[in-house]
Amino acid sequence: MTTPFPFTAVVGQDDLRLALLLNAVSPAVGGVLVRGEKGTAKSTAVRALSALLPAVPVVAGCRFSCDPAAPDPGCPDGPHEDIAGASRPARMVELPVGASEDRLVGALDIERALAEGVKAFEPGLLADAHRGILYVDEVNLLHDHLVDLLLDAAAMGASYVEREGVSVRHASKFLLVGTMNPEEGELRPQLLDRFGLTVEVAASREPDQRVEVVRRRLAYDDDPAGFAARWADEEAAVRQRIVAARELLPSVRLGDGALRQIAATCAAFEVDGMRADIVMARTATALAAWAGRTDVLAEDVRQAALLALPHRRRRNPFDAPGLDEDKLDETLEEFGGPDDDPDPDSGPDGPGGDGGQPDPDDAPQGDGDTAARPEAGESGQPQPSGAGEQSPARASEPFRTKVLSVPGIGEGAAGRRSRARTEHGRTTGARRPRGALTKLHLAATVRAAAPHQRARGRSGPGLVVRRDDLRQATREGREGNLVLFVVDASGSMAARQRMGAVKGAVLSLLLDAYQRRDKVGLVTFRGSAADVALPPTSSVDAAAARLETLPTGGRTPLAAGLLRAHEVLRVERLRDPARRPLVVLVTDGRATGGPEPVALAGRAARLFAADGVASVVVDCESGPVRLGLAGQLAGELGGTAVTLDELRADSIAGLVKDVQRRAA
Repeated sequence: MTTPFPFTAVVGQDDLRLALLLNAVSPAVGGVLVRGEKGTAKSTAVRALSALLPAVPVVAGCRFSCDPAAPDPGCPDGPHEDIAGASRPARMVELPVGASEDRLVGALDIERALAEGVKAFEPGLLADAHRGILYVDEVNLLHDHLVDLLLDAAAMGASYVEREGVSVRHASKFLLVGTMNPEEGELRPQLLDRFGLTVEVAASREPDQRVEVVRRRLAYDDDPAGFAARWADEEAAVRQRIVAARELLPSVRLGDGALRQIAATCAAFEVDGMRADIVMARTATALAAWAGRTDVLAEDVRQAALLALPHRRRRNPFDAPGLDEDKLDETLEEFGGPDDDPDPDSGPDGPGGDGGQPDPDDAPQGDGDTAARPEAGESGQPQPSGAGEQSPARASEPFRTKVLSVPGIGEGAAGRRSRARTEHGRTTGARRPRGALTKLHLAATVRAAAPHQRARGRSGPGLVVRRDDLRQATREGREGNLVLFVVDASGSMAARQRMGAVKGAVLSLLLDAYQRRDKVGLVTFRGSAADVALPPTSSVDAAAARLETLPTGGRTPLAAGLLRAHEVLRVERLRDPARRPLVVLVTDGRATGGPEPVALAGRAARLFAADGVASVVVDCESGPVRLGLAGQLAGELGGTAVTLDELRADSIAGLVKDVQRRAA
């Protein structure tokens, strides 16, 4: 068995370690979502935590880890009466991004259920994780329906498996930990809210701390067992402290003063619902127990707010997570009550700083908001490529757009945009299963088995079903697409008012892409060339940041923009062939620069039509004299054209039908 990296040997990352330890003390806090760039010890810290958890008493032979002192009366392996108990280490179960629903919740043997009437159940990862840790690396890349299932299980403490009226329930209480890199896309707001705490991690900018990270990692790689042995005393001390905090937790008093501060803080930051208040209360109580106190202090409420609120105050995917600490301090001071303890320094020290509080001097350097929205002219941003460049215009307010979809039926990743054959959705037919049966079509199965009952010697009321009779339900739902924005940033678009409206329209479409679980990409063209401002990604907020700093000016190399977009789609088709693209070209249709620019743009557009790529041209032409070039370009693309005003949801009710009619 591989020796895990010691938890106490992780350098820095005080907030991360504290959030994990608080959940170890009180699993009711609701888990941790760890957000940060790659290579910041996210996975290392989570895997190391399992070694600190106390051993778990279990019923011998129970696949669902029932507690001998209080066995689950509904356990599929039960009833457990007069059965000897055993002890095993706490488990850390990892949920792969590509896991199936059956692998997560378990699977019923449908053939035995139909033929014999028995519930033959194979436990899944939710059963394995009971009374342990369920770890989801890159949780933002997990399919939405799997995220729904595991968060429902975490909230209810049980997992339900149902197949055509046959159901099994078992207990499933676990510490949920998810890690993610925000550059690869965000979680939906309602899913963010289901994680109790969130932590932002970043690599230290202090040379001495970075040196120590490398030194410890190299020592661990050379001799994992020996390195772990050198940290054994520190690990044992933290393990004992977790046990002591768990025992103290029921005695911790959450006074009215602390409750007022919690309620006032949640109200001041306008978080939705009451989950934030409850999580803050549980976190503050766990902080007091971790510090060895029986009273919750104002400092506990403050730390609880920093861990429980940042991911709950976002109003749209383009808002950077975070909390205004000055506003937090003002709120706590205003609503401080007589229950506050004047001595905030009581309690033992340990991992996480004074009584579990992180040392501000050890906080990771750098500003995540600045990194997410770099200023114009910084490295990685589009650089000037033509004369007459103007500074970036501010985007107008985003609005709700009409749905733009790709015609036909795809088979891409689950989403909310275009029609597709999916594992979830309405049933449209049946077929023989390819591999394991996941969604039984009961009527089709019965029809397949019925003609053979006499030949199979059926004598009782049961149906004699064989493997060849089983039929898989085919279902139709929605898929996510690759929405590739091709934006004209030339001088003809550079008028301040017009470019602000254009950016507002693209921002609105980006928000729609986020809600529909699309990948997005951004190609811009101006001057003499086209640039890939953002390769296809699931991070729409990265696209919004590129759009915000987009400069304008110069000529209009429309053909270059289309050719660059065509190349992006060619490469992406090799990487993800099942994901269908939708090209959104934002331009007034005018092409300048080089010989015959309009004809060249038309030839480039016909490449998309030849490949059957769905496209929409957002016509940005304005003024009393209009040439209608964008509409002609849409015809060359085999798509449709829509003006900025028509893009609004209440203005273009027939746009999707028009796109589909032209593509037919």
